Amino acid sequence: MRESKVTVKIPRPLYRKIQAVVEESGFSSPTDFIVYVLRDLMGETSANTTAPQAPDTFKESEIEEIRRKLKNLGYL
Repeated sequence: MRESKVTVKIPRPLYRKIQAVVEESGFSSPTDFIVYVLRDLMGETSANTTAPQAPDTFKESEIEEIRRKLKNLGYL
């Protein structure tokens, strides 16, 4: 059974920045990226969730770059 979902509104300029990150990251959509980042921040692991996970192709340096960008945007 799939989990129900809700809509979260974010400023359009932020969404555009997220889209740019997604295009270079390997995520399939901004939503997948946002869910991944939020789960990471909340401490959830794949052991207790069935949602899509980040691609296995990420390098540690890429993850750090994403975190740096999110911090610059004020989200970390």
